[in-house]
Amino acid sequence: MNTEIKILDTPLDVAGCIDWVMSPDAGGIDVFVGTVRNATKGKPVVRLEFEAYEPMAIKELEKITQQSFAKWPLIRVLVHHRIGILSVGEVPVVIAVSAAHRDAAFDACRYIIDTLKQTVPIWKKEIFEDGEVWVAAHP
Repeated sequence: MNTEIKILDTPLDVAGCIDWVMSPDAGGIDVFVGTVRNATKGKPVVRLEFEAYEPMAIKELEKITQQSFAKWPLIRVLVHHRIGILSVGEVPVVIAVSAAHRDAAFDACRYIIDTLKQTVPIWKKEIFEDGEVWVAAHP
């Protein structure tokens, strides 16, 4: 199997994700690690909360990874996304891509995170000291 897609309510293992995409055929591995930052537009963030419609999110992530394999000569693709309450510094998403050549790995990794943010039904709520806001809600 050349893809691994998971939505988890436990901390993500970045090193384990990288290990999973490693291959003797790979000349490059590109990894995107999304982290919870401490401020948005200068406003301090207390925490983030992620929710997902999991069956549809998994299906959409499978579609995105299949599209990436059709566009680039990839070896392995991994997408792990966390749900629940995350504190500043925690990791909500890891995307790891291996390919024979770096350009394919870079391009596919960017495509996957950009498309995920546009189409996958995962919602993010930013919690501030004085309120909260849902960010980038998807269909």
